[in-house]
Amino acid sequence: MNFKKITPEDVAFFQSIEGIKGVFTDTETLVSCASDETEDLHYLPEVVIQPETVAAVSAVMAYCNEHSIPVTPRGAGTGLSGGALPVFGGVVLDMKRFNKIINLDKRNLQVTVEPGMITQELQDYVKEAGLFYPPDPASKGSCFIGGNVSENSGGPRAVKYGVVKDYVLNLEVVLPNGEVIWTGANVLKNATGYNLTQLLVGSEGTLGVITKIVLRLIPAVKHDMLMLVPFRKAVEACEAVNAIFMAGYTPSAMEFMERDALEWSMKYTQAIGVSLPDDIEAHLLIEVDGNDMDLLYKEMEAIAEVVQRYDVDELLFADTHEQKQMLWTLRRKVGEAVKSNSIYKEEDTVVPRAELPELLSIIKQLGREYGFQSVCYGHAGDGNLHVNIVKGAMSDDDWNNKLTEGIRKLFAEVVRMGGTISGEHGIGLVQKSYMDIAFNNTQLKIMKDIKQVFDPKGILNPGKIFAG
Repeated sequence: MNFKKITPEDVAFFQSIEGIKGVFTDTETLVSCASDETEDLHYLPEVVIQPETVAAVSAVMAYCNEHSIPVTPRGAGTGLSGGALPVFGGVVLDMKRFNKIINLDKRNLQVTVEPGMITQELQDYVKEAGLFYPPDPASKGSCFIGGNVSENSGGPRAVKYGVVKDYVLNLEVVLPNGEVIWTGANVLKNATGYNLTQLLVGSEGTLGVITKIVLRLIPAVKHDMLMLVPFRKAVEACEAVNAIFMAGYTPSAMEFMERDALEWSMKYTQAIGVSLPDDIEAHLLIEVDGNDMDLLYKEMEAIAEVVQRYDVDELLFADTHEQKQMLWTLRRKVGEAVKSNSIYKEEDTVVPRAELPELLSIIKQLGREYGFQSVCYGHAGDGNLHVNIVKGAMSDDDWNNKLTEGIRKLFAEVVRMGGTISGEHGIGLVQKSYMDIAFNNTQLKIMKDIKQVFDPKGILNPGKIFAG
């Protein structure tokens, strides 16, 4: 792509825009925006801009579009697919100052929020009003709502409550040419024209810059119960997931953790209180929630009966708030724990729930064939398995070349089972070369044509989603 390099004159123009609260060219700021949580990738931008108003975002986009300057929107930098990396330099549009709640409409169970709002802070805010925003990615304490919308994030409670797309009603968006639009309406049903709102959800910052988000909320639940189930066979843990649903129960969360995932997370967090016998291969972390404790007790007892049909050790019921927090911390810190142990690649596979046992078996077989170790965990309740491929003793040549063949085989098997290559992390930079496995040429052309309509000069988050 033939993009213009930024000049001092460009920087001076950005500094002159009203509503810009920071234009940075110093090394420290540029480096801070050169990476996210994806492997060990670094792409240095030429300038970092922190706007505070929609008009400022519009002015930046219009100028960059006119002068063919690439713009990469950035949230909290917690992404796992390289979606916020400025691979062509240019401008990083840092949205951290868009961090306000605009309006909480309790009558209609809606909240309007800016994209730089931290997810957990939003959840805590609406909880005080007796309301609930369910999507809760592992990084909810630091990730931004805007990034969640751009990646269509899920998290543990997606199994019962759905993912981000199920809560987005309307979006204010600045288009690449600087025009500002709303994508829909603040209503629960909308059959008026094409659904631009849902097109923008999950578009990874390639079609427009989100500046306001209208989310639907639901009444908060009063109670929850949590248990940790140790399995002597990891495949049986996967089998038990579907058995629970077939028995008529829908937990609010059902998380799978292989032995290494839990063991590494325990060491990383220095947690105590969870025994890990030598013969245990995997765990399920199962939560139920609701407003009637008697019903929750009955539901948890029934789920316990289902899992005890398998070869399990003693079930751990979290009796206190502290125990629940400890178990959830162990689950949410797995990714960081794996990263602290070794160089790794994380694949975000998702298959129909009943196919999880086969998926796990295929992953292990490919590990033996290609010589890699895998640490698997994820949202088993909705078939989303995160596969951490650990470099360990693999040679650099095998890691950089042979492994790609193994990943392609894995993704081909996932698609064969009716799944796809990303459940919630997105395609971004690191997965774009595998898109041909999930889509044929006609499908890919339609997507590229949509990108062309929104962004004919290709300046917005270039180099993402599509190879070539």
